[in-house]
Amino acid sequence: MKILVTGGAGFIGSNLIHYLLEKYPDYKIVNLDKLTYAGNLENLKPVEDHGNYEFVKGDICDEKLVDELVKDCDAIIHLAAESHVDRSIMDASEFVRTNVIGTHVLLDAALKNGKKRFHHVSTDEVFGALGPDDEPFHEYTPYDPRSPYSSSKAASDHLVRSYFHTHGLPITISNCSNNYGPYQFPEKLIPLFIANLVDGKKVPVYGDGQQIRDWIHVKDHNKGVDIVLHKGREGETYCLGGENERANLEITHKLLELLDKDHSHIEHVVDRPGHDRRYAINISKMRKEFGWGPELDFDTGMKETVDWYLANEPWWRNVMSGDYQKYYKDQYITRK
Repeated sequence: MKILVTGGAGFIGSNLIHYLLEKYPDYKIVNLDKLTYAGNLENLKPVEDHGNYEFVKGDICDEKLVDELVKDCDAIIHLAAESHVDRSIMDASEFVRTNVIGTHVLLDAALKNGKKRFHHVSTDEVFGALGPDDEPFHEYTPYDPRSPYSSSKAASDHLVRSYFHTHGLPITISNCSNNYGPYQFPEKLIPLFIANLVDGKKVPVYGDGQQIRDWIHVKDHNKGVDIVLHKGREGETYCLGGENERANLEITHKLLELLDKDHSHIEHVVDRPGHDRRYAINISKMRKEFGWGPELDFDTGMKETVDWYLANEPWWRNVMSGDYQKYYKDQYITRK
């Protein structure tokens, strides 16, 4: 099989490519990434010379390029997205362009080139927010996005689903909870806090820190994506979660413990506008149909994650300084 992975230089995408190349030695993987600030080819340095891996620098909104790549693949795993909520609050335009228009371009190419298998990776944030006693999100939870980011992802989900109902495109969608693990861009909570604590800085906790998220290790997430791609029923949505609800302040305390820091390093800051209080995912559909569930317990996953960032300090320092962008200068293939 030849798979086109969009956004493969990002956090989840690069981990997925490592996973696929290891599990399926006969598969060919093409990584299409625009290399915005969140795309980092250093994430893929261990496989850049792999015979079954190809990187193409490009924009998913580029119809000609996308058509050429889709024509030559068997399946698409679509991860490319603008994903940082704070950035979407400051300026939503790039979120609409990439997450909605880019998805539309990919869908049209998949349809035009023989109805290619299309898996769309989305987020639990499209469902809105939960109260403390509400049941977790599931595949039939009504959409209620609260930020420009989650609204753009909701729109892309609807587009993908419409291509199944209207055109018979063989699609699946997965909505996943908060990921953590190696190669995560250090604007996100866990890697940002690790970096700050290593440097003796305070960690900025929004509001009271009681916003609850369902955390899943990126490898468990990608195992779920793999299963849905190969075994998922066409037209279906699957929720992927860690069954691991934790408040942001609890995550902070865990990081302080693992890095041997005291609570004086916590700095409460003004809460983010429209900050959802709780997300949680019901994964019973994945368990029932495929026997899938998270394998890595949170304490082990967090320790492994902290250890990875400590062992790969040059990686995240290059990201935080911007030097990582020098690595991929002139190191990519540009399709004509």
